[in-house]
Amino acid sequence: RGGVIDHNALVEALKSRRIAGAALDVFYKEPLPPDDEITKLQNIVLTPHIAWLTEECRKSMAITVAEEVSRALRGEDPLYPVNPSVKELARNRKVKMIV
Repeated sequence: RGGVIDHNALVEALKSRRIAGAALDVFYKEPLPPDDEITKLQNIVLTPHIAWLTEECRKSMAITVAEEVSRALRGEDPLYPVNPSVKELARNRKVKMIV
């Protein structure tokens, strides 16, 4: 995901104040080199893949996992499959979902 942003363009936009600020949780290069120019700017917030780690997110994840397990136990398809192709295989009985 870090490659979605043009890092050099972001640095220039922040330095010239074309944009007021930015916050990043992923970077063009992982880990972000400590001497990278972006780390010296005052108008940026950088976090090491932890911005998502909030109490609300943890609760939401726990609820979603419980709901997905409940769906599987009822024989229903998961709402958020990691490998969607398994759903069709399970329907065709080539693969059996194990809970």
